[in-house]
This record gives sequence, structure tokens and C-alpha cells, in this order.
Amino acid sequence: GCPGVDALDDSVWQARLPPPVKARPVGTRLWLAPADDTQAPKGRLVVRISMGLAFGTGEHPTTALCLDWLERQIASGATMLDYGCGSGILALAALALGARYAYAVDNDPQALTAARANAVLNDAGEALFVGAPEALPVVAVDVLAANILAGPLVDLAPTFAERVVPGGMLVLSGIL
Repeated sequence: GCPGVDALDDSVWQARLPPPVKARPVGTRLWLAPADDTQAPKGRLVVRISMGLAFGTGEHPTTALCLDWLERQIASGATMLDYGCGSGILALAALALGARYAYAVDNDPQALTAARANAVLNDAGEALFVGAPEALPVVAVDVLAANILAGPLVDLAPTFAERVVPGGMLVLSGIL
């Protein structure tokens, strides 16, 4: 073995994994559920999330705040960009809430893999673009959400301004 490196039994590291998504309501219309949960209450719009290796179960306060905001603000037929999409949760929520098209971008390949898997899980089909920021088509959206680190939020401000239609909405959240 390597000096200073100990092999751990699986039970040790598995116990430290984040807990799976817990099924729960978001606002008055959404229901957030793990991939295998089929018990959504009647009248709720369901977003299913399989974690994989990406941030975005809806449990983190910044994600929960963004979901609450989207639940109140997304208009039917809107377009939405989830910048730094992680699991794709915000874009998928926007589609469930009636957005006609959403874009989910992230510079982490694992996040894009998770977002694509969640898109399939939620039958997003052709209504969702998932890709790296540089692959994003030239587009301006009605709503742009970015739930990422504070530094990148500041650095990306000019990009965000170009990506939102005049009079559009911008929701910025994240961590220092």
C-alpha cells in the first residue's frame, strides 16, 4: 500500500454520502421526488431527481430558494436558462411548471451526465438542451437562474445580461 493511505471498508465512506432526495412539496404546485418514488400527491407537478454525482437535490437552501422562486414566477410558455445546472433540477422544474423550453449548462462533465439522466427520467425530450456553456446556442431567455459560487456569479454578470430578454428575470443564488 501507499504510506499514509488507509483502505476503508465501504460502510465507512458510504455512511458519509449525502442522503438521497427526500420526496417533498415545493411551494403550492411542485413535488420533488427521488427517481423511484411513484407516490406523488394528486394535483402536484412532479420533478424526479436521480443524484448521480451532481449538486442539486433541492435540499440545499440555495436550491430550495430558487425552486420556490421558480414555482411562483415561471409563466406558461417561458424560456429558461439554468446556468451551472448541476443535476438539472431548476431547468426540469421550469419545464414542469410550464416553460416551453429550457437550457441547462454546466462546465462539469459529471453534472451534464446527471442532468441528461434526469432529463430522461422526467421525459424532457426535445424541450431541454443540456450542454457545456460554450455549446449553448446564441439565445436570450425569459428567465435565467444561476445557483453557483459567488465569484463566478460576479464574473458571469455580463454573460447573464446578454442571455436575458429585455424585461426578463434573473435569479442569482449561491454560496460564498
